Amino acid sequence: MDMWQPKSQQRLEDEFRYVKKMGLNTIRLEGMLEPREFFDLADREGILVMAGWTCALWETWPQWKDEQVFVAEKSLRSQILRLRSHPSILMWVNGSDYPPPPKIEQMYLDIEKEYLWPNPIVSSVTAQDTPLTGKTGVKETGPYDYVVPPFWLGETGEDGMDRGGAFGFNTETGPGPAIPPIETLKEVLPKEHLWPIDDYWTFHAGLHDFKDFHVFVKNLNQRYGEPADLDDFLMKAQMMRYEAVRAMYEAFNRNKYTSSTGVIAWLLNNSWPSFIWNLYDYKLRTAGGYFGAKNALEPLHPMYAYDDHAIWVTSSQYNDAKGVQLTAKVYDSNMKERFTKSETLDIAADSVNKAFVVPELPNLTPVYFLQLKLRDESGKLVGSNFYWFSNKPETITHGTINIHDGFGKTFADYRGLSALPKTKVAVSSKTSLEQDEVVTHITMRNNDPSLALFVRLNLSSCKTSKEVLPVVWSDNYVSLMPGENREVTASYRGSTPDPVRVEFYGWNVDHADTGCPTGTR
Repeated sequence: MDMWQPKSQQRLEDEFRYVKKMGLNTIRLEGMLEPREFFDLADREGILVMAGWTCALWETWPQWKDEQVFVAEKSLRSQILRLRSHPSILMWVNGSDYPPPPKIEQMYLDIEKEYLWPNPIVSSVTAQDTPLTGKTGVKETGPYDYVVPPFWLGETGEDGMDRGGAFGFNTETGPGPAIPPIETLKEVLPKEHLWPIDDYWTFHAGLHDFKDFHVFVKNLNQRYGEPADLDDFLMKAQMMRYEAVRAMYEAFNRNKYTSSTGVIAWLLNNSWPSFIWNLYDYKLRTAGGYFGAKNALEPLHPMYAYDDHAIWVTSSQYNDAKGVQLTAKVYDSNMKERFTKSETLDIAADSVNKAFVVPELPNLTPVYFLQLKLRDESGKLVGSNFYWFSNKPETITHGTINIHDGFGKTFADYRGLSALPKTKVAVSSKTSLEQDEVVTHITMRNNDPSLALFVRLNLSSCKTSKEVLPVVWSDNYVSLMPGENREVTASYRGSTPDPVRVEFYGWNVDHADTGCPTGTR
């Protein structure tokens, strides 16, 4: 919920659209329950909701007097009556970080039975059993700070089995800091505090163990090299966030129905301008984390697994895809092709499919790249992925999850990315009114012989010079191979297709824009 004021209907609709376009299917509530408009939207848009009592006074049972018990009973009765007819409700949670004591849990269960609650009931979002309801089937183990991508497929459980962090149903987890784009920083921070990171930044961090960004910055420095300035830091931060969030969702998807059953990102959004724990920021800007999730959650998705070095294809659509062609290519930093393999697959609905292993390749450059393409029987591109790797292996520490470090035992070394030649990308756009929204079609082409890495697109109105927000991108932070064309779309509210300026820049692509037509600003 918003810290400052109730959300408007339009804001709620914008956020639900972001959720759907990212590929998520469930929102978990923590804190007060949302207003009626939220649940109506969830019903309409087909987004499931985990609701229940969470934290605060609801979990201070030793302090409860008769009055608190009375309020809890009446509150549960009113909320069950309010929510039980909403088809979006996935489950009700009687506790959050802790299950209720037996007397209180029994009171809750009696009310839920009396009022014919139709959905599953969980005693808490943790793995703590209770004598009344037994095992929860979920866990709440974090992490809540940055972890290196291999963590999700390389964590050893307490029983010694190597399952990966993507195990079970994790009700809250994620790789920590979500540094916003420069536009949000300029709106939130005084100009004199934009750089370097100081107390003005950490005021927008979390609390306690998460009161600053030291774990994230330490890993960024070790993996990408210490940033030279704010622009350098923000580019590296978005690349870190992208690969971290993508790895989490890819791991849970790869393991679905075998060792993992679900994951809830900590967090989806923030109640105020925060630089940690979100998949889109308070200003409704989307950045590395959003597009890392969107990539991992595309309906047909080719992915690389850090544990077995195999290429997998995950399907989250409910129809079969026959005759799909998967192609994997490995390039060194000079764009020399070092490995290529194609395979035709029949992908069953809602399935996980192992294709082939990428072999160990000798004498690779310090950094190298993996491009994955998935095409249907007609040749249409239906899924894609692009990874940057280091020839220095990245390994993790094993054991109990520890929120105080980044789990790196040895770190990838991406400092070699700085040697990529500067590349120019040609960008053009065309805007039209399509159904009930305005859509800008953006064509990108890399005419240079080198890679254009992690190119960000941004849109502003030629009439007002203001950034277009909110906006739903089909893709962003795009990497283009030499000679590659790519079209992406940006969809947003509007009644007329007014001219827009497309700004773009990347890791090795200088800032540029398409300009505006003559007669506009």
